[in-house]
Amino acid sequence: MLTHEMALITRDALLLPDGRIEVRVVDPAQLEVIAQVLKGQYRLAFAMERADKAIPCYPAATECSIIDFNLLDDDSLGLVLEGQQRVKILSAAQRRDGVWIARTLASNNWQHEPIEGEFELISQALAQFYEVNPDLFGLYANLHLDDATWVSQRWLEVLPLYNKDKQLLLSQPDCHKTMDFVLELIKSHAR
Repeated sequence: MLTHEMALITRDALLLPDGRIEVRVVDPAQLEVIAQVLKGQYRLAFAMERADKAIPCYPAATECSIIDFNLLDDDSLGLVLEGQQRVKILSAAQRRDGVWIARTLASNNWQHEPIEGEFELISQALAQFYEVNPDLFGLYANLHLDDATWVSQRWLEVLPLYNKDKQLLLSQPDCHKTMDFVLELIKSHAR
C-alpha cells in the first residue's frame, strides 16, 4: 500500500481525471506551497470542500498537475489544473501557515468505454453545454465526446448537485450510474 504526501487544494468544486479547472490563489502560504509543487517537493491534490469534519474535504480527491498559470488583474495567481489520478485521502494535517498536507492512496480511475445507443444524448448535451459556456470550453484542446467515462465525469464536475451526492456517484466502480443519472435528468427536462 504505497501512500503519498500531497499538498491539498480544496474548493466547492469537483475535478476528476482528464478534467480541467481554473482556480484563483491569493493566500501567500498557498502561493508558497504551489511553488513547492512546481519544484517537485509535493504532489498536488484537489478535493471538494467539507466544513463539518476535522479534515477540510471529502476523502475522494484527484491528484492533478498545473498545466497553466496567469497573474490576474488583482495580482492573485490563476492556475489551470488538470486531473490525473483519483486518490483517497487517508489523513491530513494543517501546517502552521494554514496549508493542508494530505496522506493519500491511489484509487482506481474509471475505465474508458465508448458511448452507445441512447447515451449519445448525454454527449450531445455536453457539447451544447460547452458551446454556451465558452470559459469552460476554452480549458480543453479536445473534447472526448465518444468516451462515456470522460463525458460522465465532465457532467459530475458541472452539475449543481450537493457534494455528498456527487460522492455517492464517485464511489461507484464505473461511470454507468452517473450515465443513467444524467440521462434521466436530461430526459426529465425535455418533457
